[in-house]
Amino acid sequence: MHEEAPDFARILEILTNHNVEFIVVGGVCAVLLGAPVTTFDLGIVHARDSENLSRLQNALKELGAHYREHLPKHIEPTLTDLESSGHHLLATCFGPLDVLGAIGIGDDFSRLAGSIEKLNLENGLSISILQLNALIEVKEKTAREKDIGMLNTLKAMRDLSGSDE
Repeated sequence: MHEEAPDFARILEILTNHNVEFIVVGGVCAVLLGAPVTTFDLGIVHARDSENLSRLQNALKELGAHYREHLPKHIEPTLTDLESSGHHLLATCFGPLDVLGAIGIGDDFSRLAGSIEKLNLENGLSISILQLNALIEVKEKTAREKDIGMLNTLKAMRDLSGSDE
C-alpha cells in the first residue's frame, strides 16, 4: 500500500496520458474548486464504452492499481469489473484512487458530462471536474456522514460567489 503523501497530480497525468475519459469528483474536485477541505483519495467517474475501458485498464496497470479491500492480495480490476456502475476502491503507486462507474443512482459519466468544467492544471494537464452546483447535488444525494461538513463548505462557497450555474 502507498505510504507517502498521495500524488494526485501524477495519477491524473497518467490517466490523461492514456486518453482516459473521466470526471474528477469528490474531495479532490472540491479542492480544485477552491474549497478548504482535506481529502485522502482521488475519485473519478469514467466513461464505460469499450475503448475507454481499455485505455483505463492500461492506465491502471501503469499505476499498479489493485483493490484496497483485498490486501495483502493484489487483485487488479478486470474490464468486466470496470464496465459496471460499481465503485472500485484502488491503491496505486501514487495513492488511493476511487474509480466509480456511477455516483449514487444514475449519475454516471454521460449524465454528469453536462455539468463539468475544464480545468487547466499547473502541470499543463486539462481535466474535467464537476461544476460546484453539480458537486453539491451529488453530495446531497449521497448524504454520507463524512460529506456533511464538505457539503456545508461547498454551499457557503456557492452563496459567497452568487453562483447559480
